[in-house]
Amino acid sequence: MNFNPFDLLKNPAALKDKLNQMQENLKNITATGSSGGGLVKVTLNGKFEMVDIQIDPIAVDPRDVKMLQDLIIAATHQATDNIQEKIAGAGNLAGMDMSNLFGAN
Repeated sequence: MNFNPFDLLKNPAALKDKLNQMQENLKNITATGSSGGGLVKVTLNGKFEMVDIQIDPIAVDPRDVKMLQDLIIAATHQATDNIQEKIAGAGNLAGMDMSNLFGAN
């Protein structure tokens, strides 16, 4: 399906509907990133909101909080990369070609 952005400008209500539909679709796309060999797992939705975090009890060492913080940050970065790939791969959110949204092509 070819997408012409000028068609949407002719009908602002349709543009608003498309954007609302796209936002709803983004909530349903999820991706998980992990670090420390799976000790920390972070799941984000397509709006880049953290929807889940799993921490293996082995990673919780009160003497090494810095390591746990680094693992959470690394897992979040990986989840961000993964969700960007999924969104770009979805290609058609609300009938609009989004395959180049994050420079995937």
